[in-house]
Amino acid sequence: MHNFEHRRDRFALFDGMDSAVVNITFTMTLPDFRPWCKAHGLPPFHVMLRAVLRSVLAIDNFRYRVWQEEVIRIERLIPSFTVVNQHNDLNFAQFDWVDDLRGFVAASVAARDEAAGMTALNMSHRFAAPRDAKDQVFITCIPWLDFTSIQHPVASSSTPDIPSLAWGKFRDAPDSTLLVPFSVQAHHGFVDGFHIYQLAEKIAAELTALIDPGFSAPCASARAPLP
Repeated sequence: MHNFEHRRDRFALFDGMDSAVVNITFTMTLPDFRPWCKAHGLPPFHVMLRAVLRSVLAIDNFRYRVWQEEVIRIERLIPSFTVVNQHNDLNFAQFDWVDDLRGFVAASVAARDEAAGMTALNMSHRFAAPRDAKDQVFITCIPWLDFTSIQHPVASSSTPDIPSLAWGKFRDAPDSTLLVPFSVQAHHGFVDGFHIYQLAEKIAAELTALIDPGFSAPCASARAPLP
């Protein structure tokens, strides 16, 4: 929590507003990791999901939450993502964190299949202890759309402390890269535009390191180049 003390005054400013939400949608450039996934028999969405969540864990600002009117730092993540069921309605998939790549993918795929097979809304997350619910990050993938903005619902607009992340349709780009619409919605008392930049850089580094073991990923605290 030492790092948070440097921005406690920023938190007080934004948390006192009618809405503390910051929401940025941008085009993220990623290495094209799909051929690597195909060669290793792994589904790209679930590989991407792991890269995104590992990146969230790497940046303190995305770990802060509000619990009993105090700011805390979470030490784990409970992945939560949307799926489409047989009636083309959304449902929520949730599973316990596994860091090993194949273990993560297996748990994620099993959670997807379970949620997709349900007709009723999966409300299992509602039965979690209130403190455990703070360990979530909400993930939405809209692979059919190259969207330019998105607004997520929040339980309380004054304290939107659980980040909501979304990405859309992959577009091929030169030099074996992908262009992906990506959105980050978070509490502005915790997250600024710079931290969203850090997250994007870390996601790209995670995927690059996966497909190129000789790659040296930059530190998540690296400063942005001056304009």
